[in-house]
Amino acid sequence: LAFSVGERWSWDDASLLSEFIIRSVEGALIFCALSGAVYIINDIFDREKDRNHPRKRSRPIASGQLPVAIAATVALLLLSLSLAGSFLLNTGFGIVCVVYIAMHLGYSSLLKRIIILDVMIVGVGYLLRVVAGAFVIDVTVSPWLYTTIGLGALFIALGKRYSELKLAGSNAGDQRVVLDQYSREFLSQVITVTGTATLVTYALYTFTARNVPDDHSMMLTVPFVIFGLLRYLYLVNQTDDAESPELVIIKDKPLLVDVLLWAITAIVILTVSR
Repeated sequence: LAFSVGERWSWDDASLLSEFIIRSVEGALIFCALSGAVYIINDIFDREKDRNHPRKRSRPIASGQLPVAIAATVALLLLSLSLAGSFLLNTGFGIVCVVYIAMHLGYSSLLKRIIILDVMIVGVGYLLRVVAGAFVIDVTVSPWLYTTIGLGALFIALGKRYSELKLAGSNAGDQRVVLDQYSREFLSQVITVTGTATLVTYALYTFTARNVPDDHSMMLTVPFVIFGLLRYLYLVNQTDDAESPELVIIKDKPLLVDVLLWAITAIVILTVSR
């Protein structure tokens, strides 16, 4: 929604903005319910492995606090409601949701055991979120932005695997089967490659995408992306926080401030320069 300012909507058109916000919130809630169902299903499949993990063993399903039958019922209910809601909101959005579910069911049952493919699916999952959002508000997303998001998600997922491998040590395979196939040296190399590729594709997006300002002012956001990538790389190597990427941005103040400044700068540029 934010990246379509000045092209699909403007601040002075309150009616259209309100409509887009409402549709975006509806889409986000539906996808949250869908993701919740997927995570429950994954926890059901992983419950034996999670019991060997120092943090995951306390999860409701792994610890036995939540019976598998109840968890499966909740997941099925969330899937049914979210899928019905997705098709009511937008047919394209609904199709993306079906693809997302199918992909993650494959991941939970088999694909997470295949090295490299396991992290690629994570990247595709984030791409599908962007595609879903584009359908909800009917906007065209730059191919460079798709590429950046996919590579960025892959960069984060690889960092997560590196942290998991570092923390698990010799017990890595007991916590996640695919970790036995990875090595810290290999992960360091591919993290560097994907981080570099993320930066390059984002830089290309800022001055070649059709929907960015012609004066190339979006390039002013590149330093924030450089800092964010390097800061995350630092956290992966020097701390244990990267095992939970969803918490890193909240716990690490420099990274949180960087993301906020990037978002504010991008929105201001897209609003003023278009």
